[in-house]
Amino acid sequence: MPHVVTLIPGDGIGPEVTAAVVRIFKVAGVPIEWEPHAAGVVAFKRHGQSLPVELLDSVKRNKVALKGPVTTPIAEGFTSVNVALRKALDLYANLRPVRNLAGVTSRFENVNLIIVRENTEDLYAGLEHEIVPGVVESLKIITEKASTRIAKFAFGYARAFGRTRVTAIHKANIMKLSDGLFLESTRKTSREHTDIAYDERIVDAACMQLVMNPEKFDVLLLPNLYGDIVSDLCAGLVGGLGVVPGANLGTDAAVFEAVHGSAPDIANKNLANPTALLLSGLMLLDHIGERQRAERIRTALHRVLADGRVRTKDLGGGATTTEFTEAVCREVEQ
Repeated sequence: MPHVVTLIPGDGIGPEVTAAVVRIFKVAGVPIEWEPHAAGVVAFKRHGQSLPVELLDSVKRNKVALKGPVTTPIAEGFTSVNVALRKALDLYANLRPVRNLAGVTSRFENVNLIIVRENTEDLYAGLEHEIVPGVVESLKIITEKASTRIAKFAFGYARAFGRTRVTAIHKANIMKLSDGLFLESTRKTSREHTDIAYDERIVDAACMQLVMNPEKFDVLLLPNLYGDIVSDLCAGLVGGLGVVPGANLGTDAAVFEAVHGSAPDIANKNLANPTALLLSGLMLLDHIGERQRAERIRTALHRVLADGRVRTKDLGGGATTTEFTEAVCREVEQ
């Protein structure tokens, strides 16, 4: 029986990179039946809402989704679809593996990090209001429940995948109550996982250390806002957001997505690099038990990148999205 997976193409370059992944999966013989739904700008124009109920019902029913990038208007318009989706489905864990890819130029070698980001609260949740004209208040909510849950996820992931250290990132020297609660919850969890080393870094110092010696880090555990910033910084260590996957995981559902933006300036020009969404799709295949096919596609992608003859513009080449996709397809068929 095929796996039924919700497909959210997104907007901007989203439909192009999504179509590329669907094409590669088809060539690889992945037994998936896609259930497409619009979100963001496209959904707002069609339905008057950026996150339709039908989409949420689809993900709840199928338990898994692949999502392209969705535009979030800056300082106006509808609220972030990404934030709303995570809240609605309680996708509490954001997981971003960050590692070097052969053939992708970067400033560092031997980078192999796992970013584990709490996904439901903190300043990034967007709880803010105007007190009086000219004065806005944003609420930083940290709870013991959410902090403990994400800490258990991080240590559980480390144990399951042979990782040796979890580093909690914080600013508890200044935000002693909120980040302090996050730290205390993490410390309690670490005492239940004594086989995994544990340490802590203040977020600004951690950023400095990451751009000096990233190979010294293993699993990074962060509250929501720091996690968003630091994960993008780490992507820059290995070539940028175009080569890094992401997943939003909950107890009852999982949404796999490219972590880059919708890049409207190159939309519909056949220039986008589908690598990030493809890597996210491979995480999806691992998640649903299609590991053999995932590894076959992963090997094909690595061969194309390492060979270097077919590269999209962001990687220093001149290949179109279609040309890159077909190069991966040819390797899959080998």
